[in-house]
Amino acid sequence: QVQLVESGGGLAQPGGSLRLSCAASGFTFSNYDMSWARLVPGKRLEWVAGIGANGSDTYYKDSVAGRFTISRDNAKNEVNLQMNILEPEDTALYYCGRRNPRSSTWSGVYDYDYWGQGTQVTVSS
Repeated sequence: QVQLVESGGGLAQPGGSLRLSCAASGFTFSNYDMSWARLVPGKRLEWVAGIGANGSDTYYKDSVAGRFTISRDNAKNEVNLQMNILEPEDTALYYCGRRNPRSSTWSGVYDYDYWGQGTQVTVSS
């Protein structure tokens, strides 16, 4: 079965960095686009960044562009999110998701057919 397991969350100070990882299994990872999204209590799931199946195309939410970098290692079945210059507004539960091949967009929750269980990121001094 498809499994996505996130790790790497934690507490960081404003201006600091964290690196999230998502280990994928149960499917041919190199065939699928992947994304990271985040959830703040009381708000909708917010798409953050996406990466094409071969890793050559990346996409970012405007507010994280230039600070976050999404990458993947198809040999390890892993997608990562390097988060730099963290802001308190980045505090959220972060999820990785497998993009539905039939989707035509990246930022909608229904563009994804599987999500992991999430990893908490807290940015605070």
